[in-house]
Amino acid sequence: MRPPLQTVSTGSVVAMVGFFSSFPIVLQGLVSVGASPMQAASGLMAAALSMGLAGIVLSLWTRLPASVAWSTPGAALLAVTAPVEAGFAGAVAGFLVAGALTVLAGLWRPLARLAEAIPVPLAQAMLGGVLFTLCLAPVRGMVEAPAIIAPVVLAWFVLGRLNKLFAVPGAVLVAAVIIAVTADLSTADFGPLLTAPEWTAPRFSYEAVLGIGVPLFIVTMATQNIPGIAVIRSFGYQPKAGPLFASVGGFSLLSAPFGAPATCLAAITAAMCANEDSHPDPGQRFWSAVFAGLFYCGLGLFAGLITAFAALAPPMLVASVAGLALLGVFANSTAAALAHEDYREAAVITFLVTASGITVFGLGGAVWGLLAGGVVQVARGVWSAKV
Repeated sequence: MRPPLQTVSTGSVVAMVGFFSSFPIVLQGLVSVGASPMQAASGLMAAALSMGLAGIVLSLWTRLPASVAWSTPGAALLAVTAPVEAGFAGAVAGFLVAGALTVLAGLWRPLARLAEAIPVPLAQAMLGGVLFTLCLAPVRGMVEAPAIIAPVVLAWFVLGRLNKLFAVPGAVLVAAVIIAVTADLSTADFGPLLTAPEWTAPRFSYEAVLGIGVPLFIVTMATQNIPGIAVIRSFGYQPKAGPLFASVGGFSLLSAPFGAPATCLAAITAAMCANEDSHPDPGQRFWSAVFAGLFYCGLGLFAGLITAFAALAPPMLVASVAGLALLGVFANSTAAALAHEDYREAAVITFLVTASGITVFGLGGAVWGLLAGGVVQVARGVWSAKV
């Protein structure tokens, strides 16, 4: 069967949008949990290859536009998470735990139901709290380095008025030009053309499991995997959630030792692959996800060059681009968190505790935020029942 040419172009656009809209967030997340420059490059490469190969395999297997992504909300969570005692080896252990839980959720329905049972407003409030600090970066950047950050913000704003899909890639392009102009590229060490994988042996601890693994699993399931299934179904397809969850969890397990945080089902790019612009025939649209996977793999091979180039960025530039990329997600998460009056108080508590950035007993604000919001919601229900 010859793939339709239209799906090749759709796949290329999906890959460009998916990769360049969020790779600064992935890099920032990896560095925050202790990755060295080589480990960060390996992690970016492994994440791109994992989602590329997963998208190819799942789409060809199911004949569905099963677009796959790295967990952008998960990477954002890592970006505000303090390194555990074991450093990046502990983070890798957390990545493995999150992948294993995703496989288990796909194979054992009760765990998937448990993840789905977490109230949506609390899960979204936790995500909003995670993103809050990151989304402040372009605001601070406009004050501390306006000459560098203002062109990036302007490009994001203008392109966003024309087409939201190209707002962040456009900002990334402007940031790349700024780096090229301000950095001394002649003295930069970009290393080999193709990125070499770097194995990191995991070191398990309760901090790695509860502080990184479990929150990464929850935020990825709640904001990526479950919505990803819903998006595919909204276009008339009937995917089986269990096998898809288990599959992306399996790819997460394979890529985690090389530094990749989490592979998951996509939502936004799934809509790009599944709509009629992908191909008029719904039965041919899976090819868009296949070609997106191929392009992801190609970009992943040059992750080392991308990481080395990003390392030359002036202060606050990469963080500001990441913050701009997350503004839409932040807006959606906070709106969903506060939409239900019955959960509003608990959601606000979850948001504030998460956004505080506290670390107690080695566990970060996201864990305590979800726990605090859950306690408030349960107490509210008990109190209302008594009254």
